[in-house]
Amino acid sequence: MPDPDRAAPLYILIAGEASGDTLGAELIAALRRVRPTARFAGIAGPKMIAAGCAAWANTEELSLAGITEVLTHLPRLLRLRARIVQRIIAARPDVCIGIDAPEFNLGLERRVRSAGVLTVQYVSPQVWAWRQGRVKTIGASTDLVLCLLPFEIDFYAQHGVRAEFVGHPLADRIAPEIDQAAARRALGLDQAAQVIALLPGSRHGEVTRLGGDFAATAAWLAQRRRQLQFIAPMATPALSSVFAQALRARAPGVAVRLLQGQAQLALAAADAVLVASGTATLETMLTGRPMVVAYRLGALTAFLLRWMVKVPYFSQPNLLLGRRLVPEFFQGEVRPDLLGPALERALDDVAYRAELQREFSRVHLQLRCNGAERAAAAIVKRMAQGADA
Repeated sequence: MPDPDRAAPLYILIAGEASGDTLGAELIAALRRVRPTARFAGIAGPKMIAAGCAAWANTEELSLAGITEVLTHLPRLLRLRARIVQRIIAARPDVCIGIDAPEFNLGLERRVRSAGVLTVQYVSPQVWAWRQGRVKTIGASTDLVLCLLPFEIDFYAQHGVRAEFVGHPLADRIAPEIDQAAARRALGLDQAAQVIALLPGSRHGEVTRLGGDFAATAAWLAQRRRQLQFIAPMATPALSSVFAQALRARAPGVAVRLLQGQAQLALAAADAVLVASGTATLETMLTGRPMVVAYRLGALTAFLLRWMVKVPYFSQPNLLLGRRLVPEFFQGEVRPDLLGPALERALDDVAYRAELQREFSRVHLQLRCNGAERAAAAIVKRMAQGADA
């Protein structure tokens, strides 16, 4: 249990991959405004560390995708989780906050909760989409789920799990009106050109699986539209090297400018986007850019998902819109002769682009509600209620 004599509350945060690191850093800043003496520790990335979180391990250790990739690293992940659980229980924090990474965090939360630690899961697992029986595990693991998407709280209410919609911090970070001309000036792009942004993923497995077909799609488009310009913001130099190799193999002679980071600037500068399924699709939507979404997993993971998934769409924009307005392609559909024409429509169909803009703006306003501040307030409120509330 937390030490009641300590003046400075201790928050443990467990974040997976780059998006969790960003959410964690913003949450730390928001919590500091409410609890200026607060201390922070846990599994952190560079942004969380810069915000003042003591790193017991790095978020990169949890940055895995797909069942087969997780299975390969399972012994190491189990050892890491056991070590972190012991350290959390010994530290006697006021609260443990798992940020996304549900495969790792829910098991950790269940163990520390049984030791009397208050637990919060920040970012709901997609339990409403597949393996809905996991809601029982979530209820047993966490005292509060903080949801980024509005429809998620209805699902939890049906199963008696305490949850709050806090909005999406991405919607707060991205302005409702995007200055495309300024973004192009910042990147040195021709104001009159048609620009395609390629985002094949933020993890090695994603870029390995999608990079070749993203490169081939760029080549397919370049053959038909020689004035097109291509930019590709890459999360790390290592991923940039992986995608550069795919470009050499599948798009020789096609000029694709690789950017280090700068994803938001690239999206703002683009006319259309080819993007891997995930958080980047929401970022693209909030930037108001037409997109084509691709999703490819390992064969075993894809086989299991085909009969486990309970929703008709896999991309976040379509889930939020409740209809298939954004083209999405899965597994064998991820190929240039399908992706290319979909991107051409995104460039050329004026009525379609206008409809996307209207719908994307509507969702942006719905999600833009000071998410980090609301999350911090919900956590502090739950802490005040105590573990038995």
